[in-house]
Order: sequence, then C-alpha cells, then structure tokens
Amino acid sequence: MNWRGLWTLFIKENRRFLSVAVQTLFAPVVTTLLYLLVFGQLLDEESVAFRGVDYAHFLVPGLAMMALMQNAFANSSSSLIQSKMHGNIVFLLLAPLSPLEIYLAFLGSAVLRGLLVGLMVFLVGWLGYGMSWQAPGWILLFAVLSGAVMGGLGIMAGILSEKYDHLAAFQNFIVVPLTFLSGVFYSIHQLPPVWQQASHFNPFFYMVDGSRYGFFQQSDVPLGVSLGVTLGFLALVSAINLWLLVKGVKIRH
Repeated sequence: MNWRGLWTLFIKENRRFLSVAVQTLFAPVVTTLLYLLVFGQLLDEESVAFRGVDYAHFLVPGLAMMALMQNAFANSSSSLIQSKMHGNIVFLLLAPLSPLEIYLAFLGSAVLRGLLVGLMVFLVGWLGYGMSWQAPGWILLFAVLSGAVMGGLGIMAGILSEKYDHLAAFQNFIVVPLTFLSGVFYSIHQLPPVWQQASHFNPFFYMVDGSRYGFFQQSDVPLGVSLGVTLGFLALVSAINLWLLVKGVKIRH
C-alpha cells in the first residue's frame, strides 16, 4: 500500500470540500433543519412512531442520517465528475496509486464530510430538543458504514456519469427517492402492509433504522438484520467500484 499517496489524496479531497464549507457543510445543515422545524412542530403531538418517543426526537436521528448520506454521496460523485469534465483526472491516473488506494481516499473523504454534516444536525437537535442516546457505539458504527455506502455509490455515479446531467439523474431518481422513503420521517409500521413490504427492499432503510436503534434502542427491524444488510450492500458497492477502477471504465477510455 502506498500510504503516503493515499493520505495525500485523502487530504486533497478534504481540502476541496472544506474550502467551500458554507456550501458543502453549513448549507445542507440549514436545509435539513427546515424539515425539522416544519415537521417537528406540526406533527409532534399527532404522530407517535416509537413508544415513549416524541415525534421531534424521533425525527432528529433520521434527518441527521439523511444529511449524512446525501452529503457523502455528493462529495465523492461531484469530485469525480468535476475531474472528468475539467480533464484533470489524468493527473490522478498518472499518480502511483492503485485502484484500491484511490477508492479508499475518495471513500474516506466522503465519510468525513457526511459525519461532519450529520454531527452538526444532531448537535442542533440536541441543543433544541434535548436529544439523548442509549447506545452511542451503534450510532457511530452505522454512521460510518452509511457514509461509506453512500460515498461508494457516489464514486460509482461519478465513474459512470459522462456529464453533469447523468449525475443529476442518478441523484434525483435514485438517491433522493430512496433516502426520503427510508423511514426518515416515519416508522414503517405506520404504513399500509404493501408499503411496509416494499420498504424492506430499500437498503437505505436499514441504515436509518440501525442508527435510530442507537438513540432509542427501538427499531423497525432487528438490529442484526440492519447491520447485515448494510455490510452486504457496502461489500457489493465496493466490489463494483474496484472492478470499474481496475478496468478503467469511462475513465481510461
């Protein structure tokens, strides 16, 4: 492993999004908090998702995970598509870095940005609503795994997209719908039976549900199921990305 090269690329990717922190960190937090203000205030007394849990408290972990996932995806996908469109991806390909090292550097930066945004959303929820947590280890584990999954999907989208329109389609027709239908705003037990079954085919649902278990030690599906699905999906996404990087699909050709 070329650890110095991997670390250098990782730092470069971090500096890229930190240099425009207002856009990459603070703007997503403000947007997410608007959901909390609207839904948390209007539905707090009308919706009970988990036993003994106020709706606003139920909503905060879901919104933090939604922000984390969407920003982890945006970080890696935007970096790759910009490099391809501007033509400077050739410098990355000429560097003495293996496909695995490139993948890990982009993935690590995506996870870091996702964690920072998710943490800021949670801190606001903690200050405003007195949030607490029961099992912080599970929260951190699912946050890191979810950021890795979404960062991996962002790498895949960045590799396969040939222009910004392709990336926008990937985000608008796949990432955003699956994120909003992942149980961020509701427990799937509040849905009709057919939609409850459909939710089990959404891998994003298991990431949100597993993270929420860390806060309330309550979840819609067993914790082991959420962990297994998340790990399996991460392994699948990573395998596909490494194959794409090794073959140089839409990068070297």
